[in-house]
Amino acid sequence: MPKVEIYTSFFCGYCTRAKALLAKKGVSFQEFDVGADPKMRQEMIQRAKGQSSVPQIFVGKTHIGGCDELYAMDRAGKLDRLLAG
Repeated sequence: MPKVEIYTSFFCGYCTRAKALLAKKGVSFQEFDVGADPKMRQEMIQRAKGQSSVPQIFVGKTHIGGCDELYAMDRAGKLDRLLAG
C-alpha cells in the first residue's frame, strides 16, 4: 500500500471526514497539522501546487486534493485501486 499523507488543521470538519473515510477503509496515514506550523503550511501549498485549503491528501506521489475529491474517488471506485498500489 502506498504511503498516505494528509495535511490538516485542528477545527476542520472536512479533515475529520477525510480521516474517517481513510480509517473506515483501514488505511493508516501520516497527518501533518498545518494550523500551528507556518513552514508545514508552506510545504503543503507547494506540494499541492498552490492549494491552500485543508485537507490536502496525497497517496504515494498522487495528489488527491481535498475531502470532496477523496469521497468522489471512493464513489467512482478509484480510491481502492489507488490505495492497493
